[in-house]
Amino acid sequence: MHPAHPETLSRSGLRRVLATLCITVTVSYGVLYYAFPVLLTSIASTTGWSTTFLTAAFSGGLLLAAILGVPVGRWLDRHGPRTIMTGGSVIGTLALVLIAVAPNRPLFATGWVVAGAAMAAVFYPPAFTTLTRWYSRGERVRALTMLTLAAGLASTIFAPLTAFLLEHLGWGRTYLALAAILAAVTVPAHWWGLRGRWPGAAVDAVHGQGGRAEDGQRRHDQHEHDQHDRAERRPHDHPARISRSLPFLALATALGLTSLVAFAVIINLVPMMEERGMSTSTAALALGLGGFGQVIGRLCFPALTRWTGVRLRTALILLAVALTTALLGVLTTVTTLIGASIAAGIARGLVPLLQATAVSERWGTAHYGRLTGQLSAPITVTMALSPWFGSAIADLLGGYTAAFLALAGVGIVATAVSLLSAPRTQAGKAPAG
Repeated sequence: MHPAHPETLSRSGLRRVLATLCITVTVSYGVLYYAFPVLLTSIASTTGWSTTFLTAAFSGGLLLAAILGVPVGRWLDRHGPRTIMTGGSVIGTLALVLIAVAPNRPLFATGWVVAGAAMAAVFYPPAFTTLTRWYSRGERVRALTMLTLAAGLASTIFAPLTAFLLEHLGWGRTYLALAAILAAVTVPAHWWGLRGRWPGAAVDAVHGQGGRAEDGQRRHDQHEHDQHDRAERRPHDHPARISRSLPFLALATALGLTSLVAFAVIINLVPMMEERGMSTSTAALALGLGGFGQVIGRLCFPALTRWTGVRLRTALILLAVALTTALLGVLTTVTTLIGASIAAGIARGLVPLLQATAVSERWGTAHYGRLTGQLSAPITVTMALSPWFGSAIADLLGGYTAAFLALAGVGIVATAVSLLSAPRTQAGKAPAG
């Protein structure tokens, strides 16, 4: 394994960073995201607050995370992950305490707004930036795959743990216990595990261009293929110009629409199967096996990067999300629906890795944090809106069958838009390495 910048981290340092993020991102998603749907009914019944208000408060936190994605990305580009991710863990802990003890709606909603600030600093986007900037191109996909495989278990671990705590403690004390877990695991892990010299954007910008590059950087250049140099360096690399370009706007639109479809399926799969007369336990089994499918999909991603170019790969993954959503809409038996749920999970599991590699494969790594923050914003917004959107479409169209077919149509649109998402020099090219 070769570090992306050998003067910054050793091989053992890279392993430490990856192990740290596998643990902390899993815990962060489990505590700050997946615990909420488990506790939702209990919070509503105990407080008397409507589920509409509760989900709106939760969505507000996700929306703030989207807004903060760009400034967090800029900070990461300049300073690295250690301080901001540690701070995010501290803020997340305080937010959960406020949520747990909030005596009224305004304070409860405020707690989720604070939690949104933490999400921006501890979820996938900052972790993706960290691995992308520290790992070389040849090892980057493997590292990102390992991270998403680990974090894909967040719901598997924390949904039943949250249910167990709820049964014995009630929802408020459950959140206090989860806050303690978040603090005990992620605060010291981020501070200890993410130390090391950060490869600044200036280092990436001069990569392969001669001039004032340091001797260590020039030695590194000699060990990289010419294709690596072309992939990491773009002729029009100013981030503001990139973010206004048609390929970037198409990419953000396509991934945002696909995120809307994928998360609407997750939230509405159980009520859809219940509408067709299946038990809650059977529907929950299908949802859980969909999570298993996500792991399968992520294991397949490295092979997919070797055999497809960036535009084809993007279109195939987004089309798979659309088609599996349509299957869920038309199939009616338990066996076929479970199979379709697994297939949908495989497609859905590829999307985070597609997002993680989208910027570096098109525009290099020099401004990865900032551009990924901008790319993540519409994804996080649609993720926040998806629970409401799926149920609203079902009400409008008279049932979940029509709703899932409509969602599949949105996915088809996303696939078509994605065909415009590759810069001309990248369209159809299989990446090197």
